[in-house]
Amino acid sequence: MNQKTIPAKPDRAAAPTRPAAITPLPQPAETPPEMWAYWPQSPTLPQPPSIRRRLTYLTLGWAIALLLALIVALFTAGVLFYRSNVIVPGVYVAGVSIGGHSMPDAAALLRAQSQERGIVLEADSSQQALIPEALGISLDTAATVSLAHRQGRSLESLRRLIDNRGQIELEPVWKFDPLPARQTLQALAPQFELKPVDADIRLVDGQVEAAPAVMGQSLDIEATMANLSQDPLHVLAEGRLPLILKTVTADLTDVSRPVDEANEFLDHTITVQAYDPIDEETISLKIEPDVWNPWISVWLNETDPTEFEWSLDADQAQKSLTQQIETIGPEQYLKPDETVEAVTTAITNQSWSAADLRVFHHDQPHTVQFGETLSSIGFDYGIPYPWIEQANPGVNNSLSPGQEIIIPSPDALLPLPVVKDKRIVVSLSEQKLWAYEQGQLKWEWPVSTGISSSPTAPGVFQVQSHETNAYAASWNLWMPDFIGIYRPVPTADFMNGFHGFPSRNGATLLWTNDLGHPVTYGCILVDSKHSGNLFEWAEAGVVVEIEK
Repeated sequence: MNQKTIPAKPDRAAAPTRPAAITPLPQPAETPPEMWAYWPQSPTLPQPPSIRRRLTYLTLGWAIALLLALIVALFTAGVLFYRSNVIVPGVYVAGVSIGGHSMPDAAALLRAQSQERGIVLEADSSQQALIPEALGISLDTAATVSLAHRQGRSLESLRRLIDNRGQIELEPVWKFDPLPARQTLQALAPQFELKPVDADIRLVDGQVEAAPAVMGQSLDIEATMANLSQDPLHVLAEGRLPLILKTVTADLTDVSRPVDEANEFLDHTITVQAYDPIDEETISLKIEPDVWNPWISVWLNETDPTEFEWSLDADQAQKSLTQQIETIGPEQYLKPDETVEAVTTAITNQSWSAADLRVFHHDQPHTVQFGETLSSIGFDYGIPYPWIEQANPGVNNSLSPGQEIIIPSPDALLPLPVVKDKRIVVSLSEQKLWAYEQGQLKWEWPVSTGISSSPTAPGVFQVQSHETNAYAASWNLWMPDFIGIYRPVPTADFMNGFHGFPSRNGATLLWTNDLGHPVTYGCILVDSKHSGNLFEWAEAGVVVEIEK
């Protein structure tokens, strides 16, 4: 029987014996031991397929694990970034980079940047810069930052970010509130307001002319707001807002009526008539418009601008009139105050005539001639000589030829306002009296004047007093219907005048048959049948002229 031969196991004792000790080869100090250094080299043999497969699977497993870990990490990071408040890098708003900033930081950055912008308000030639917020245009930082934050967090925005090479330029979101804009314009309105000026009148070179009205202007807030509200972003982009101004018309534009009336008013010539009671003449002066117009100021009536008002500069009128009234004569003059008042009244009443003035006379110098006395000089000038003595203190009747003395003005003997339409004339030479009224003869009577030792003084005098029965103590005479006309002595308290037949002791009438020749002590004797009429007719102020 055949049997398979199975080789016997080698005898362990017969196996080669391993050396008791192997001396290792010398190695570098830091060189790690290598496998081949410890084992005998054997020829390289191909690995079994199972080992190679296991190595491949292991490598692939590690790669997949790493890839999954990376994906998980990236996904986790993406989720965390998506949920964070950080803006994707590369995002710009109006040129300002806010990428990589948190939303609060980006908001602060944009807010600060918006404060640097300005809008210029333009009106005519004036300009004024304001921040946009003053006009109600403000950056909506919340909306702008929210828009920026959404970038890169959606497929579309992510695609845009990639397409633009990692950059996205966004426009800021603005909001407009008309209330602050209106408040700002209302506050600025006074700067652009020009009040209109009503037409007026003015006096130029004696002619009234119209000062034309001046139109005003004001800020048209409604029109400006309409332009701003229509497109506030355009205003912001342009950086300017034209202010619309509207014309304000003056209330009064036509003053032709008061101009015409004022010129008619100023075109009058004023006639000044002054009566000279000494010479019994009326002096007439013409004050032309070019003389008195400069005294006048004209203006429109405040309550009724179709009418004009005027005023007169009294000082200027007095200066001008003083020069003019000095030309009426070397010895005559008009009182400036009275003249100005009369002329002003004539202008005010538009009567254009001043007829109640009186001519006055200056004192006169006199050179004493040989043989003259104060009495003779007074007789020649019609001034009682005691009045000349008063005007020349220290001068007595011993005059020297060539001596200069002053003859006082005859106006001193007419202290009262003059009654112009009545006049009494007495002739010393004819011993007659004539009474005139309105230039017409009223009475003509014989009279008696003073005797040579107590003469009646010639001159121009005035009725000054009335006494029904005056007493002359020096001569013990009672004089009925006494009319005092002058004081022989300026400081005396008695007067000479007209009277009827006097009586002594209240019983005896004197000089009843002496009319027609001098018989009195200086007074003028009138028949008693006429003296009462004269007493009633000749009021105070009537001029009495006593001729030589």
